[in-house]
Amino acid sequence: MATFLYRLGRFSFRKRHFVALFWVALLALAGAGAAGAPAAGNSSFSIPGTEAQKAFDLLDERFPGTRADGATARVVFKAPDGQKMTDPGNKAAVQETVEELSGGSEVVQVSDPYQGGGVSRDGSIAYASVTYEVSGMELEESSREALKAAAEDARESGLTVEIGGDALQAVPETGSAEIIGIGVAAVVLVITLGSLLAAGLPLLTAIVGVGIGVASITALASTLDLGSTTSILASMIGLAVGIDYALFVVSRYRAELAEGRTREEAAGRAVGTAGSAVVFAGLTVVIALVGLSVVNIPMLTKMGIAAAGTVAVAVLIALTLIPALLGYAGRRVRPAGEKSKLLGGGRAKDRAERPNMGTRWASFVVRRPLAVLLLGVVGLGAAAVPAGSLELGLPDDGSQPTSTTQRRAYDLLSEGFGPGFNGPLVVVVDAEGSDDAQAAFKQAGDEIKALDNVVNVAPAAPNKAGDTATIAVIPDAKPSSAATEDLVHDIRAAGADIKDGTGADVLVTGATAMNIDVSQKLNDALVPYLVLVVGLAFLLLIVVFRSILVPLKAALGFLLSVLAALGAVVAVYQWGWLSGLMGVEETGPIMSMMPIFMVGVVFGLAMDYEVFLVTRIREAHVHGEKPAQAVVTGFRYSARVVTAAAIIMIAVFSGFIGSSDSMVKMIGFGLATAVLFDAFVVRMAIVPAVLALLGAKAWWLPKWLDRALPNVDVEGESLAALDRAADKDDEDKELVRA
Repeated sequence: MATFLYRLGRFSFRKRHFVALFWVALLALAGAGAAGAPAAGNSSFSIPGTEAQKAFDLLDERFPGTRADGATARVVFKAPDGQKMTDPGNKAAVQETVEELSGGSEVVQVSDPYQGGGVSRDGSIAYASVTYEVSGMELEESSREALKAAAEDARESGLTVEIGGDALQAVPETGSAEIIGIGVAAVVLVITLGSLLAAGLPLLTAIVGVGIGVASITALASTLDLGSTTSILASMIGLAVGIDYALFVVSRYRAELAEGRTREEAAGRAVGTAGSAVVFAGLTVVIALVGLSVVNIPMLTKMGIAAAGTVAVAVLIALTLIPALLGYAGRRVRPAGEKSKLLGGGRAKDRAERPNMGTRWASFVVRRPLAVLLLGVVGLGAAAVPAGSLELGLPDDGSQPTSTTQRRAYDLLSEGFGPGFNGPLVVVVDAEGSDDAQAAFKQAGDEIKALDNVVNVAPAAPNKAGDTATIAVIPDAKPSSAATEDLVHDIRAAGADIKDGTGADVLVTGATAMNIDVSQKLNDALVPYLVLVVGLAFLLLIVVFRSILVPLKAALGFLLSVLAALGAVVAVYQWGWLSGLMGVEETGPIMSMMPIFMVGVVFGLAMDYEVFLVTRIREAHVHGEKPAQAVVTGFRYSARVVTAAAIIMIAVFSGFIGSSDSMVKMIGFGLATAVLFDAFVVRMAIVPAVLALLGAKAWWLPKWLDRALPNVDVEGESLAALDRAADKDDEDKELVRA
C-alpha cells in the first residue's frame, strides 16, 4: 500500500492542475445538485420492532384519516392574578385562538378547553391541544410560525400563553459552533505548522470535503428520505477528521523536506507513510459510523452512513488534493523546524538540536512507565465512578431551559394538572380477536385504574368498526421519571392477563412510551454494537500493526476513556456538579443515545490518534531502533501533531456546549471530554507506558498469523527498500566509472 500511495502522492503533485480541477468540479456538481433538489424537510421517524411503533401502525390502520404519530402542540393559557379562565373575556380570547389555529393547512384538530375538560380545577389554567397530520420532524416551518402567531395574539388580551409539545421541535443550529471550531483550529494549525499558508491547507481541504459531503446529502435528501438533521453529524465529523487527516499529511511532508528530499519526493513520501495511516484511521471511523445500523433506527442508520461517506471523502482529499495544493504552494511551505518570517522565521535553526516537548515527555514516560501507567489508569477509573449511577432516558420539555416557551408550558401544565399530565400514555386495545370487544375495553380500563402511579384513566374511545379503542392514561409522575417507566411496564404486564381473559391485545404508545422503548432499544443494541465495532477495528489494527497486544491495548484504553467521559457526563448532567458553569438548568436522566453515540464517534477518533502515533513508533522500530528508543522517536515526530489534532477536536465539540438545546449541549460536553481523556491520558501517557513495559513483546505476532495477514506496509518499509536499491545503483555506477 505504501508504494501505491507514494506513487499517488507524486502523481497528484505533478498533475496538480488535473487533481484540483477534479475536486472543484465535484464540489460544483454536488452544489448544483443541492441547489436544484427539492426541499426534503425532515425525514420520517420510526422505531421498527418496538411496541410503541406497532401501536402507532395499528392506529393508522384502524383509525384511517388520522396520523397517530402526528405532531402535537399544547397551547397553555393562564389567567391574570385574581381572574379565572372561565371569565367571559378570557374565555372569548381562548376560543378566538382555537378558531385561528383550526385554519392551519396541516392541522387535523384543535380541542376546545371548555368542551374537553381542558380547564384546571381551580380555573386558573387551561389548554388547547393541536393535532397535526405530519410528525414534528416533518412539520412545515409555516405551521410553526402560525402556532407562534396565534399564541402572540392571545397574549395581547392579557393572558399568559406558552406552547409545549413536539410541534415546535426544530433542527439544532450548528453554524456558530462550527465557526468557533474553525477559529480555534486555525490558531492551532498556525502554531503547529509555523506558516499561515501551511495552516490554511488543512482548513481549505476540510471545508471542501464537508462541502461535497453536505451538498451530496442535500441533493439526495428527497430521494433517500434524508432529513436536514442528517447533515449535522456529517458536517461535524467531516470537519474534524478532514482537518486532522490533512494536518498529518502536511506535517509529514514538512518532515520529509527537512530530511533533504525534493518537494515532489516529499509529497510522495508523505502520502505513502502518513497517507497509509490516514487510510486505516479513516476505515476505523467508517466502521464505527456504518455500525450504527445495528441499532435498527432508520434515522440513526442514515446519519451514520452519510457521515461515513463524508469521512471517505476526507480521506481521498488528504491523499490527492493535499499533495496537489502543496505543489502549488512550492517553497512557501517550509521544512519542519522552520517558520515563516511573519512568525519568527530564521530563529528555529539555532534551536534545532534542542529536544522538543514530545521527546522530553516520552523520555520521562520510558524512564517511569509503571508510575505513569498506574496514575493514568487510577485517574480515569476515578473519573469513571459516577458512570455506575448512570440513568438513561430521553429528555422532554421539562429538561429545556426555563427561558423557552416549551419549558414554561410544561411547568404551567404541571402546576394546573399534575406532573404526569405532560406525559400521557395512550393504551391501544385491539379487540379484533375478542368475542366481546366492549367487555375487553372495560376490563382494560378497570385493570389500568387499579395500578399504582395512575391519576386518571379516560373512557375507552373505540373506532367506527368497534374492534379497536384508545384509552388515555395520566401517570402520577413526570414523563422522564422511573415511576412512569415502571407504569408502562406494569400496563404491558397487565395486558398479558387481559389477553388471556378476553383475547384482546393491549399495546402502550404515545410520546412517553416511545421514548422508553427507544431507550430500551438503544440499551439492548449497545453490547452488540460495541462487539461489532471494536471487533472489526481490532482485526484491522492487527493488520496495521502486525501485533496482538498493541490493538488489545488500544481497545482497552478506548473503553477507559469512554467510561471516564460517561462518568463526567453523569456528574454534571445527572448529579449537577459544575452545573452552573456548564449552563445546566435541569438535571435528570442521561440521553439514551449518549453511550452508543460516544462509543461510535469517540472510537473512530481515538483510533485515529492510535494509528497516527503508534505507526510512527512502529516505523522507527521496523527501521532498526530498540523498543524504548522507538517510542521516543515516534513521539518526537508525531506528539506535537497529535496534540494539535486533539485540541482541534476538543474545540469543535466544545462549541456545542453553549447550545440552548439540552441534547446538543450534552453531546458536545461528552465528546469533548472523551477526546480530552483519550488523547492526553490514554494515547499520550498510557500508550507509551505500556509499550515501554512490553518492550519487543509489544510487536509479537504468531508466525502462522504473520504469514496469513496481508502486508499493508503502513510504516513505509517498501519505500526504505527503494532508497536502499537506489543507493546500491548509485554505488554500482560509481564502480563502473572507476
